[in-house]
Amino acid sequence: MTQDALIIAGRTFRSRLFVGTGKFPSSAALEACLGACDAEIVTVALRRADLSKASEDTILSVIDRERHLLLPNTSGARNAEEAVRLAKLARAAGLEPWVKLELTPEPRYLLPDPIETLKATEILVKEGFTVLPYIQADPVLAKKLEDAGAATVMPLGSPIGSNRGIRTRDMLAIIIEQATVPVVVDAGLGAPSHAAASMEMGADAVLVNTALADAADHAAMARAFAMATEAGRAAYLAGLGPERLTAEASSPLTGFLHGKP
Repeated sequence: MTQDALIIAGRTFRSRLFVGTGKFPSSAALEACLGACDAEIVTVALRRADLSKASEDTILSVIDRERHLLLPNTSGARNAEEAVRLAKLARAAGLEPWVKLELTPEPRYLLPDPIETLKATEILVKEGFTVLPYIQADPVLAKKLEDAGAATVMPLGSPIGSNRGIRTRDMLAIIIEQATVPVVVDAGLGAPSHAAASMEMGADAVLVNTALADAADHAAMARAFAMATEAGRAAYLAGLGPERLTAEASSPLTGFLHGKP
């Protein structure tokens, strides 16, 4: 497993668990989570963080930039123009030119806009950004984003913050099968078992936020998600056995009851 590194845009990561920073009740709770799960990629909504005052910000102040890649996200952007502007502001503030691209103009379910997401990806890639777009579980869109130069695709398991787990399993399986860039299952994962199931399918990583922020013990839940992510990846690499419609004896009984050698 030590050689099983996650590589995104030529950069190597040890952990396959990404952590979002919204919704935590305090900076101390976020800090405890990050320490417990040892995540390396941490997302921050640009609309919620004052990048010019990182030492004072309750979110940014607990993120160790030597341990974590601070991945700004464009949460709240309604179209490509707004998302591109937010990404450029983050780069101008001194962050690395990496961006989690989120365009969610629909307020009830916060579903990502596929057309504006593709448009923004094309623009940002040309501007030199490493783009990680959040998308619906749409295999056709995933391939178009790859063609546009996206460094990953990040399909949802279920709507943001719903904790409903993987409700898009069939489409996720197609995306994973066809992808030539890492696939990160993002949104809706509410239990460690959801993370493990995503990794068992062959996803390269998962992103979790609400499930950690909602937990009674934030750090303990973060550890659980980290272990589940590792276990799911190990199971995928080991090779899961096939599902069968009928029973099959665990121990062969041929000849045992009939006295045959």
